[in-house]
Amino acid sequence: MKISVTHDAFQLAQVFTISRGSRTEANVLTVTIERGDHRGRGECVPYARYGETMASVQAEIQSLPRAFSRVDLGGLLPAGAARNAVDCALWDLEAKEAGQPVWQLAGLSEPSAEITAYTLSLDTPEAMNAQAAKNAFRPLLKTKLGGGAQDVERIRAVRAGALDAKIIVDANEGWTPELYQTLAPVLVDLGVAMVEQPLPAGADEALREIERVLPVCADESCHDSDSLPDLVGKYDMINIKLDKTGGLTEALRLRSAARALGFEVMVGCMVGSSLAMAPAVLIAQGAALVDLDGPLLLGEDRASKLFYDAKGVHPPRPDLWG
Repeated sequence: MKISVTHDAFQLAQVFTISRGSRTEANVLTVTIERGDHRGRGECVPYARYGETMASVQAEIQSLPRAFSRVDLGGLLPAGAARNAVDCALWDLEAKEAGQPVWQLAGLSEPSAEITAYTLSLDTPEAMNAQAAKNAFRPLLKTKLGGGAQDVERIRAVRAGALDAKIIVDANEGWTPELYQTLAPVLVDLGVAMVEQPLPAGADEALREIERVLPVCADESCHDSDSLPDLVGKYDMINIKLDKTGGLTEALRLRSAARALGFEVMVGCMVGSSLAMAPAVLIAQGAALVDLDGPLLLGEDRASKLFYDAKGVHPPRPDLWG
């Protein structure tokens, strides 16, 4: 079995800003695993928020032994970007060796298109109004927020620009408990359906004590199934991202465990190419919310890419993944 890793960069369609900073391109690692006449691919996005760099994740991948199975992988790498790319590449390889799609190998139902959110970059209320108006035809908009009173003005501007869209917001750990209590009722009145990670991970105990009038989704607080016990009573929903779970294998386990505990499920992504989104489409089936818009934010993508239309994001073709 031969494993290779490449660093690929995809230009974004426009500058993308969240509360932690801005970027103009998506930097990803692509893993290719070859065995005999077959090869599988996976992609990951190292994330500095979790202590990952391109170099550190590549080193993790290159530290793997020459021969191992997907079952072995959980004991070789921790949950995170490195394991995600390798796990997804192994699923792709197994599918191509078996001549069957991954959904069949995993015992899942045949996937179909799922409506996905489209993310509006953090900006001034005026600029976000323009973004919303440009994308008002989309049924679900996700709005990045930065903390502070101007967040209300941002949402007012987005709502004015997209009167019919469902809106969810992502605070990226930028709020305090007091700010949640101030903003949440106002956002509910503006038709916002959910806020993602309002408080910093590790400092979110206050969510147990306050009335969550605006449903709260765990993102940075939820990585894999081991995260779940601490989230009960604090969150209403969890965001499953393959770069956090360490791949499709653990994402399937996390989805099942979360639903058993009564959590709603959202499926999200880092800003990556169609190759990163492809396995997540399987996890997204039947999710309460789907946010797999990475390719929609790019100015360029893989040669073989996911198809998006009014029905949402469609399952990948075999020449892309799975």
